[in-house]
Amino acid sequence: MQASTHARYLGLTIALLLTVLPAPPAAQSGDTLVTVGSPPTPFSRNKQNEPALAVDAHMSNVLAAGANDNIDMEACNAGDDSTCPFTQGVGVSGIYFSFDRGLTWVQPSYTGWSARNCVGAPGPDPDCAPQVGPIGTLPWYYENGLVSDGDPAVAFGPRPGSTGFSWANGSRLYYANLAANFSAVRSEQSFKGFEALAVSRTDNVQAAAAGDKSAWMPPVIVSKQNAALFEDKEQIWADNAESSPFFGNVYVCSAAFRSNSRGLGLPVPILVATSTDGGDTWTTRQVTEAATNVEQGSRSGCTIRTDSHGVVYLAFAHFQVGTPGIGAHTLVTSTDGGQTWTRPRDIFQVNDGCFRIDPVIFRCVEDGIAGARMDLSAAPSLDIANGAPAGVDATDQIVDTWVDGRDGLNHEQVMVSSSTNGGSTWAAPQRVARPGDRGYYAASGISPDGRDLYIVYNAFTTPFRETTFEARALVGVVLHAEIDSGGTLSAWTELHRGAPGDPRGSSQNDLQAEFLGDYVYAVATRDYGAAVWNDVRNAADCPAIDAWRMALRTGDSSVLRPAPQQACPAGFGNSDIFGGSFLDPTP
Repeated sequence: MQASTHARYLGLTIALLLTVLPAPPAAQSGDTLVTVGSPPTPFSRNKQNEPALAVDAHMSNVLAAGANDNIDMEACNAGDDSTCPFTQGVGVSGIYFSFDRGLTWVQPSYTGWSARNCVGAPGPDPDCAPQVGPIGTLPWYYENGLVSDGDPAVAFGPRPGSTGFSWANGSRLYYANLAANFSAVRSEQSFKGFEALAVSRTDNVQAAAAGDKSAWMPPVIVSKQNAALFEDKEQIWADNAESSPFFGNVYVCSAAFRSNSRGLGLPVPILVATSTDGGDTWTTRQVTEAATNVEQGSRSGCTIRTDSHGVVYLAFAHFQVGTPGIGAHTLVTSTDGGQTWTRPRDIFQVNDGCFRIDPVIFRCVEDGIAGARMDLSAAPSLDIANGAPAGVDATDQIVDTWVDGRDGLNHEQVMVSSSTNGGSTWAAPQRVARPGDRGYYAASGISPDGRDLYIVYNAFTTPFRETTFEARALVGVVLHAEIDSGGTLSAWTELHRGAPGDPRGSSQNDLQAEFLGDYVYAVATRDYGAAVWNDVRNAADCPAIDAWRMALRTGDSSVLRPAPQQACPAGFGNSDIFGGSFLDPTP
């Protein structure tokens, strides 16, 4: 979630920049803009981040993506020109569709609570007055007393019918995200607590992509709410292999901040919500301890998948309190469709790379002062070769990808490991980032037949900057490895390297630091791999913002907060989601 502030614990010129960037190799194919509805200006409407991606196993050219999307927010000039707030009641869960395996994308427009009319003008003017109007985010939230609050997660599964789940019934798209109450008046709230998990669904992605609001079912609250609960960091998965006895089950994992403490030493268990009826109803179970302390550690960043036999695999990051940086990936499994779970088991050690607590936002950053937070860079990204849609050619090999700081500051690595025996043992983690790339976030997608592995990652290609005045560079990269019959990965090939951009041109809505979010995503089919990543090639650095951010670091109160629409280039804040689709290079 873009506005979330919880953390695990209490850091040249363009010409010069270009001289230190490695020349990109010849790419298999180009990349493309996913957030096609995003305007280039003004901030924060031009801000998108935290992409998610899903492929329809039954119709493998069909993809759906989600992202935090500020397209419907008020302009900075509305109200106080030097503030760019999230507009009260306006949703941020963007939705995008591709019907040609990710070569082109469409972002539909619906109606809902919108602040696109709140453009303002230089100088004092009335506060924004949102209204019902066009939105580029999920529909039916405003009408149900809710606000879509981002942290997108998407999955395709079979559609239920009179005789149960079957691909013959068609496919169902599930979109999980955080949800807030539209009204702050307690008597008018739709649920208890601060943030809930909600799931939207559609059985007709063509109509949904064409802007047909009726193609979507109203959102369903998944989490079991109470007055102090703040749900966060969720992921969704639908059991999509017909060979599974639990074919069609849907699972949502999340971290439950039970005291709205934002994770600072109070209860945060990992929960799994399960639906056996296509998302109409959900049953939630706690699968870890709740306590966050020296003995139990802390947990976040879950990922969930199923194999061809319906075994559910849930992994999350588990860190020792009082041991900064050192933690593990922890695995729990269920063999009965999510009814019972094994005890958590650490599978290997990881290092979160939190070498610097930023003195401006007091969170871990990797690229420099007032940089982009990196709360979940060491979180696991699981995928399983489960043979979907039929499950008959599954190898059930599990892959896990993450970013690791074990080699120290300015040497952050993208790591991958895999298991061919249901997670009992794992191959030694290997480093796969290209030379000069400092991994930031990473994700993996293994083909259903277990022959191909694709990894996408964001990376910084410049070292940690001690000031905000030196250029920085962020890039998206896609890799591929062939997998032999024994589950061994071949040498890695770089399929694509995106255009670099300066992340200083991205921004939190409060303007104090950059913002790139917490995720990237990859999927794989038997014929191709696809990926989405955070991209700032179109973001314009703003010297006035750089100076103010540095003044926050030095304590110089004489530097005032700039008004972005007057003091910055038009493209300031223009972060995008880019993606690529890559045919199997070794068919």
